[in-house]
Amino acid sequence: MASKFYKTALSNGLTILGEANEANVSAAIGFFVKTGARDETDLESGVSHFLEHMLFKGTPTRSAIDINLELGNLGAQANAFTSEESTVYYSAIIPENFRAMQELLSDMMRPLLDPEEFAMEKKVILEEIALYQDRPHFYLFENAFKDYFGQHPAGNSVLGSHESVSALSRDVMKSYFDRRYSPSNIVLAATGNFSWESFVSDAERLCGGWENFSVLRDTPRYAGKSGKRNILRKNLSQSHAVLITSGACAQDPERYPLSLLANILGDSSGSRLYWALIDKGLADSASVDNDERDGTGCFSTYVSTSPERLDEVLSIARSVLASPLDFSEADLERAKSKIVSRIVLDGELPMGRLMALGMEWSYRRESTPLSVIVERVQNVSRGDIEGALKRFPLNEWSEYRLLPE
Repeated sequence: MASKFYKTALSNGLTILGEANEANVSAAIGFFVKTGARDETDLESGVSHFLEHMLFKGTPTRSAIDINLELGNLGAQANAFTSEESTVYYSAIIPENFRAMQELLSDMMRPLLDPEEFAMEKKVILEEIALYQDRPHFYLFENAFKDYFGQHPAGNSVLGSHESVSALSRDVMKSYFDRRYSPSNIVLAATGNFSWESFVSDAERLCGGWENFSVLRDTPRYAGKSGKRNILRKNLSQSHAVLITSGACAQDPERYPLSLLANILGDSSGSRLYWALIDKGLADSASVDNDERDGTGCFSTYVSTSPERLDEVLSIARSVLASPLDFSEADLERAKSKIVSRIVLDGELPMGRLMALGMEWSYRRESTPLSVIVERVQNVSRGDIEGALKRFPLNEWSEYRLLPE
């Protein structure tokens, strides 16, 4: 049975999306808030992620324990995440518990921000920051993007720093919530086996009273820059490096050709970097990513290897990147097969379609059927990749190395 797409909006601006399919044995539901690290001021650094945690810590009608127990009683697979550009609260649920899950999530979207819970959760956030700072890959990318983007908001840290989070107050968080969590800046989406009519009716009852206000985001395109920087760290056994250059944004048509090119160059298996570095035992990791963001984007290459081999590995990686069109039609078809397989396998489950539905609407105010996305990928030609490289030539790289001190 084919899925059926629905869309409506409440009078307060809350967009409601649905992709219903009675053949599914589960459903998924989520709130997609168009806010993240790039929307924070320096004094608010880390507040989006901290606030995400606080939505599980109580509302005017539920305590943190109540929320935790209710999630367990519903058998819900519920979670949330914060990125540079979005904060998403979601759950996979059996159909008979869908309405109860919608009621719980909707209540959580109006948090109490209890001062005692705030103080306790701040300690959890600080421990999380310390944990991630011990991960070389994270530490490298955190510092590299901060330097690469400079004053552009795309370089803002999702977690923030120990200093910025320590200084955050409950009032600053409340002010941020009041500035960003407008219903017109939120998408409520559902997929799988659920009733669209009940979904909309319950949304009106549960969310229709939320006050609407204008929310803005600047989305300047970042032109990129070239340069080199070494970052030193104690107790490292391996060296790590990332090369970053300008790439397609989430609204650019070139995102499809560049995603295929990234797969050809640096997928985890069978890519050009795999054969040049991993298969030969020169590097532990080698990958290429097309990072599409709101209004801007970047194209990056990451490698890790022993310190004495880093120069050789980066030289080989740069050689591969310098000839991006050196691939066969078989290579292109293999990349298409990999990407299509991932899209279809993700889209087979309601949760996978939920994420695709919500994020696409947040970025492009459109909803594309799974079959159309697959068709777009399969229709990419060598000429399309050549055209994308004319706009994004991948020839001015910023290089960041994480080295043992």
